[in-house]
Amino acid sequence: MFATMGVFLGLGALSFADDNAPVSSSANSRILASHTVFPKDNPWNADISRMPVDPKSDAYIAAIGASKPLHPDFGTGINGIPFQFVDHNTPRVPVTFGYADESDKGPYPIPPNPLIEGGPGATDGDRHMLLIDADDWVLYELWEAIKAPDGWHAGSGAIWDLKINATRPKGWTSADAAGLPVFPGLVRYDEVHEKRLIAHALRFTVQRTRRAYVAPASHWASRSNDPNLLPMGARLRLRPDFDISSFDPDVQVILVALKTYGLILADNGSDWFISGAPDEHWNDEILHQLTRVKGKDLEVVDLGEVVTR
Repeated sequence: MFATMGVFLGLGALSFADDNAPVSSSANSRILASHTVFPKDNPWNADISRMPVDPKSDAYIAAIGASKPLHPDFGTGINGIPFQFVDHNTPRVPVTFGYADESDKGPYPIPPNPLIEGGPGATDGDRHMLLIDADDWVLYELWEAIKAPDGWHAGSGAIWDLKINATRPKGWTSADAAGLPVFPGLVRYDEVHEKRLIAHALRFTVQRTRRAYVAPASHWASRSNDPNLLPMGARLRLRPDFDISSFDPDVQVILVALKTYGLILADNGSDWFISGAPDEHWNDEILHQLTRVKGKDLEVVDLGEVVTR
């Protein structure tokens, strides 16, 4: 939903350059292979496989749903959050924000026909727009992006320099409710099917969260102080003893990432929904194997300091 200063890259089956010519997944992967999304010591890129389990892990999992399945919120068609690369030739345009006091002013490099979550005709949903300047390696993200006769409008927007470690000011949102960038937490086809490695945490949502957050998040989106609800930014991982040998090799790549880098709670939404970028090459039936993993197969990593005000 919201974000603050930062930068990102994008790729997806339908990524477009600033001239709107289709960019292939292989072209996207070449760009991504030559860059790092945030420094290696960034929280998104941290190996959490040996971190202690939070004492209240079971209670947190139960509050979401121990028997509920994980769900891949991405696949073919428009299923997922798309991203695209832009460059210095892409027009920089002003954007008017609903949450202007917590948004990065811009301007934003928006091509004539940008990729928007849900498709260009979507009238509901989050309508995320993720734009990565491949020249400067900066990520521009918008939430609830819409083009009106008088120009572009959005609920909120954030700009992330992907070359450095930076977070939003405390209390600020971004293009995501937790004040985090969206792009670094997406499951991408190039990682799963080409690199065979996801070396970062994954973004996920739950319906009910606490009025609190933990680093690297900077914002909450709840009125509830229920101590059994997770704060924004909470980190979870797949239990180390969970057997992944019966899953398709593509799904195993995702499950290995869940054991090593885990999940970061980024927004309110459907329970246990994992975010990814759409790609025409995904096999939706194979991705559905993720639903065999249940909430009880996860554990919450020690939260550390929880910010409540």
